[in-house]
Amino acid sequence: MGRPTLLILLICIFSPVMVAQNASRSAKASFHVGIVLDLGTPVGKMGQSSLSMAIEDFYAIHGNYSTRLVLHSKDSNNDNIQAASAALNLLENHKVQAIIGPQKSSQAVFISDLGNKTHVPIISFSATNPSLSSSRIPYFVRTTLNDSAQVNSISSLIKAYGWREVVPIYEDSDYGRGIIPFLTDALQGIDTRVPYRSVIPLSSTNDQIKEELYKLMTMQTRVFLVHMSSSMGSLLFSNAKDVGMMSEGYAWIMTDGISNIVDSLDASIVNAMQGALGVKLYIPKSRELESFTRGWKKRFLQDNPNEEPVELSIFNLWAYDTIWALAMAVEHVGVRNAHFQKPIVARNSTDLETLAVSINGPELLKAILSSKFRGLSGDFKLIDGQLQYTTFQIINVVGKGAREIGFWTAKHGLSRQQNLSGKMYSTLMSDLNPVVWPGESTTVPKGWEIPVSSKRLQIGVRTSGYPEFIKVERDPTTNSTTVSGYAVDVFETAIKKLPYAISYEYIPFENAQGEGSGTYNDFIYQVYLQKYDAVIGDITIRYNRTLYADFTSPYTESGISMIVPVKENINKNAWIFLKPLTFNLWLGSFGFFVYTGVVIWVMEHRINTEFRGPLSHQLGTIFYFSFSTLVFAHRERLENILSKIVVIVWVFVVLILTSSYTASLTSMLTVQQLQPTVTDVHELLKNGEYIGYHNGSFVEGLLEQLNFDKSKIRAYDSPDDFLKALAKGSKNGGVAAIIHEIPYIRLFLARHCTGYTMVGPIYKTAGFGFAFPKGSPLVPDISRAILNITDGDSIIQIEKKWTGDSNLCQNEGSILSSGSLTFRSFWGLFLVTGAVSACSLLIFLTKFFYNNWHRMRTIDPDKSIWHRIFCWLKYYNEKDIDSYSVKRDTFPNRKGDNHINHKDEGEIATRVNQDTQTQLNILDDCDVNSCPPEEQEFSAELTNPSSEAQLVSTVATN
Repeated sequence: MGRPTLLILLICIFSPVMVAQNASRSAKASFHVGIVLDLGTPVGKMGQSSLSMAIEDFYAIHGNYSTRLVLHSKDSNNDNIQAASAALNLLENHKVQAIIGPQKSSQAVFISDLGNKTHVPIISFSATNPSLSSSRIPYFVRTTLNDSAQVNSISSLIKAYGWREVVPIYEDSDYGRGIIPFLTDALQGIDTRVPYRSVIPLSSTNDQIKEELYKLMTMQTRVFLVHMSSSMGSLLFSNAKDVGMMSEGYAWIMTDGISNIVDSLDASIVNAMQGALGVKLYIPKSRELESFTRGWKKRFLQDNPNEEPVELSIFNLWAYDTIWALAMAVEHVGVRNAHFQKPIVARNSTDLETLAVSINGPELLKAILSSKFRGLSGDFKLIDGQLQYTTFQIINVVGKGAREIGFWTAKHGLSRQQNLSGKMYSTLMSDLNPVVWPGESTTVPKGWEIPVSSKRLQIGVRTSGYPEFIKVERDPTTNSTTVSGYAVDVFETAIKKLPYAISYEYIPFENAQGEGSGTYNDFIYQVYLQKYDAVIGDITIRYNRTLYADFTSPYTESGISMIVPVKENINKNAWIFLKPLTFNLWLGSFGFFVYTGVVIWVMEHRINTEFRGPLSHQLGTIFYFSFSTLVFAHRERLENILSKIVVIVWVFVVLILTSSYTASLTSMLTVQQLQPTVTDVHELLKNGEYIGYHNGSFVEGLLEQLNFDKSKIRAYDSPDDFLKALAKGSKNGGVAAIIHEIPYIRLFLARHCTGYTMVGPIYKTAGFGFAFPKGSPLVPDISRAILNITDGDSIIQIEKKWTGDSNLCQNEGSILSSGSLTFRSFWGLFLVTGAVSACSLLIFLTKFFYNNWHRMRTIDPDKSIWHRIFCWLKYYNEKDIDSYSVKRDTFPNRKGDNHINHKDEGEIATRVNQDTQTQLNILDDCDVNSCPPEEQEFSAELTNPSSEAQLVSTVATN
């Protein structure tokens, strides 16, 4: 057999084997997946292209996978029933193991129930209704965001611009309604009201939409939040531009349903959206994303040759990542159990009851939910069956598309840049880039306007019991109303300070006969009944009234006080001179006077003849010297430097004490003449006194809360009635005090300054303010204007015009007698003088014992301690012959004499002998028996006449 024949034989033998191996390698297990989209909409068309590209890209990279997804697309034609029919067709005819879609939340409600019944995962990359929960529909997987995830970013944006009212405009569908409860809660958290909800039916025509927009134009709110699908949103903005609502003063915010595809909308629609803000998911840029974007644009034009070029949206990325997540899950699970099991049912069962159940559905669902990878849209991670993202991008529609103005994150709030480490949570407008608002305006819309077509603001007014605050007069001829008063001037000044013009007119609160009727509570309640747009006057801000009206900042002083008569000629007490100081201070001052005198005596006694003499003389010197410092009349000359230091400090203390005493006594003799008859409301209650209040005032309820008997409470209609009642007094048919609000009391005292005063406040109130409807956008602006008025000179001029100059009444206010001075007020001074005196005394005694111990210790130690102390005191009582002052007094230095004559020498010697002998006698009396040799020599020298003569001679010659 030749070689060619052998070669042919080998080829024939092994060829079938090789072909079989190649065939097995090329065979891939198919996994059927259904797709239900509205292929006539931009989202549906773009989603279809993304899904196709995802299949190709995935298996181009993962060519070794043993499974292949096979897509079966169905068009739901933007209809819920068509979507359900398409899903049933895919389950029955194509035996799909998973369905991607549907596109809308309303369609997903029924289809997700089919998934639950058949254990087929329903994976939607565009159904965002929060009601579609995996806890209720476990086989529904949302590879997109829940609509409620964006409400906090929207509320932060609204708070940043200070808008207090927002009107949501949403389509009447599951998608439109689903976000509203979450949005309302978020807005309530920032104290922003939703005065109206505009619901647009899906079947609305342009005329119907315009009719609704015209209705919105008649309202005050100018901030609108749009939550619609792209098709409905396009109609809304086109009509909004036509009716003039995309002009200056309006603010529009779009949820991510429109914001995510702004760049893909028609140019005419984008032009109609100019100035609108939007919230969309932030997608970080990457090379893979840029490459996919270029390829996707080409693919979209290939699939839709009749369409204009569009920009990629986040829904395309979610669709792309959905295919990758599903393909990886299928490869993980495999297709071994990819078949259905028919249920056992009765003969007359419906088609839904006969639907087969997927065997590998539970395992496939688990694999999908556990998918984690880095997709084109970012980190792909499912929590509770849906994607989780924390960063949103704030956009502003300008020109041909969207412009980024900032970001929002759950951790940092609003910011101009991403990834700001260490930044605190912020909702400040300054943390966003500038915005171009509708009408190409750069001014932030205030959020509300007085509608042009509406009537002027109806301001309710009523005449007060105090016409100075507000007085309403009607001209019987012209029937015109004239309003004047303190409250009116404040209101009109505040209106003028607003940055915008407001037209208003005053409407009296009166009955058919033209007379005022009802209480102030009834007056304010008219705002709640929408009879008035606001009410002004002397209206007290109270808690119960805030339940049905909002109040501006108060424009008057707050609080409730008492008007009481003042006492006269009460300072006839003969002992009033003792009242400036309390008993403790009198006692403490006396003690320190004595203490200081004793200290001075101790340090001066041995060296100063003025502090010597009989016992009575020395006691008199102690007291006289100390108390004479009160008038700085002490004449005793001090010799010891320590004594002088003590006296310097003590004189300073005395100066402070006498000055304070004089000031306090003067105050008592003058101010106390205006002392009120009552200083405490509880004193009135305790004594059972009659009290008065203004008829119709809420003060009556307050007095009852303070436990006053109703029989002790008397109502009066005018300040003149107050005056008469106070003049009579409680025991003569009048009252002991009038309980009233402080602004009224100041007005009363401006007229009746003499004899009356104000005591209190006894109760806090918020003051007078203006009432507006709940949530009125005028309240914060007028409140700021009122603060501007009350902080400046305007309020002073208004007060002088209507209530006079309150400074002219000197007894206005809480006038009480001056209190007595206490020891606690001066304990610092007493501490200083006491410490100085003690230290000086300690230094003196230390020096005394140091210089004289060699003599004093000669006292017999066997004697009792009291005997030795007596001897020491007796020794201390004698003159210190070694001191300079004693020598000066004993040996006077005569000017010009260098020698002492013989007569003076005799006198000096005699005096020295007497003093020396006295000290020796003291020591002898104390039984000085045992002395050291040197001290015995000293004693001998003192008794030696020659020594004395020598001492005298030495001193005299010096």
